[in-house]
Amino acid sequence: MITFDDLNISPNILKAIGNLGFEHPMPVQQQVIPRILEQTDDIIVMAQTGTGKTAAFGIPIIQQIQTRINAPQALILSPTRELCIQITADLQSFAVHERGINILAVYGGASYENQLRELKKGVHIIVATPGRLTDLIERKAVPMTNIATVVLDEADEMLNMGFQESIASILEKVPAEHRTLLFSATMPKEVATIARKYMVSPDEIVVGTKNSASANVSHVVYPVNGRDKFKALKRIIDSVPQIYGIIFCRTRRDTQEIASMLVTNGYNADALHGDLSQAQRDAVMNKFRVQNISLLVATDVAARGIDVDNLTHVIHYDLPDDIEAYTHRSGRTGRANKKGISVSLVSSREKNQLSQIERILKISFKTEKIPTGKEISKAQMMHWVGRLDTVAVSHHMLRKMVPGVYDMLEQFDKEELIRRLAGLEFEKLLAEYGNAEDIESPDLEIKIKKASKRQSFEDRSDSGENFTRLFINLGKMDGLFPRELMGLINKSVRGERVTFGKIDLMREFSFFEIESQQVGSLMKNMKNVNFGNRRVEISLAKKDQGDAGRSNGKMHNNGFRKPSRVSA
Repeated sequence: MITFDDLNISPNILKAIGNLGFEHPMPVQQQVIPRILEQTDDIIVMAQTGTGKTAAFGIPIIQQIQTRINAPQALILSPTRELCIQITADLQSFAVHERGINILAVYGGASYENQLRELKKGVHIIVATPGRLTDLIERKAVPMTNIATVVLDEADEMLNMGFQESIASILEKVPAEHRTLLFSATMPKEVATIARKYMVSPDEIVVGTKNSASANVSHVVYPVNGRDKFKALKRIIDSVPQIYGIIFCRTRRDTQEIASMLVTNGYNADALHGDLSQAQRDAVMNKFRVQNISLLVATDVAARGIDVDNLTHVIHYDLPDDIEAYTHRSGRTGRANKKGISVSLVSSREKNQLSQIERILKISFKTEKIPTGKEISKAQMMHWVGRLDTVAVSHHMLRKMVPGVYDMLEQFDKEELIRRLAGLEFEKLLAEYGNAEDIESPDLEIKIKKASKRQSFEDRSDSGENFTRLFINLGKMDGLFPRELMGLINKSVRGERVTFGKIDLMREFSFFEIESQQVGSLMKNMKNVNFGNRRVEISLAKKDQGDAGRSNGKMHNNGFRKPSRVSA
């Protein structure tokens, strides 16, 4: 078996690696470290999060730094503050025995003055978010002359977050004689464009299968009715006594609501979303990293760059709109060759999304039924018995410190003592699940097939008889897309979260489905609501409007007036 000694790594770095407890390199490290040390070519590395990418580029970069040159020689770009800090800490641990190598993290939300002061002292490696690095370059605070290596880490995430212009600006300012190392879990067209424009005949290294999920992650789907999702979530959590995971929701509002409901029900949970200040975000992440909270409820945007080891589960409360986001979500678990579980709670309205994930990412989902009360009680009790079996107790000290304990317990025979202790420990659990009815799991009849871009109204309106199709006078020209539509509706409607079915976006108008029982509340709450500078109007859709204007996205003679613009 290959060891780090076989990779031509310097003795000081090998010593640091050994102190960290690493013996055998992971597959991405085996392939990338020698390539960077021995060649100067650009490299594209396709690998999932948690596969050891930081060490793969960090170790050879540290080894190639020339400390006699007191100037930046490597730029490492990462999508978020959290990942930036984590990469910096990892690199510093690899360089602990290398004298004089200075590594600096620069990111938004931190003091410019402190970062400028450190840059003036001289640094060799800069780990940065693209926006802050662009600002510092424009201030002429980052000497670019000696940059030999640029790393784009989590490239797909950076481009998803809108950093394409900043990345292009940075790459245009580095010396022509430099090497670019691009690391990405997926290869969307935006990443391919960056590679094509700014990299020269790059070698490509694929660890696993391109655009696929980690092999260390098992993928489980629980079919559930939309109204039962939170109850199902609780049962899944309760069936895993030592769960440590992230629960992904689609919107900020959902994230906060689910987290609050979990806390109210006695779980150690908290929310991470875009409405939090940086200080609040850091506080939540610190609690999660040290496992003061075991469940983090997050949006995709807020969770970008989270680097936490030992997660047992990722739970998709809502499937992501972007299929590639599923790869990033599930990649939060199953890291460093450990096993993880990715759980999806899927209602009938999400079955097509699940089919696309299966087909495009080549994932095989295992369908499970929501745990029963009896199964949950058994799992919790067996975990408790396991803890009893491993607890270390000094009988002598116990008798000395708590006089009379043995005398009180001796009045019970063995079976009665077990019943009373178990009843005391699981009083709340038994009260909730002792006679609880099973949660119905609908048959999703998932079929993997390529969805047609143009489906008839009848094909699209398949969310079930419990859904009603509505018309809205907004379309793509107004900046309305699925995320914006759902945000608009859920922000305007108070109380229970709106459950969506199919969404059909046209150029000047759109159709969408919601559960029929929510239509009345929606109509009432959406009066006098604006989207941008346009008044929102929602009506029941007529069936003959299903294909109205599909050829050019314009509304024909359909009985709806085209609303006038709201004056500013």
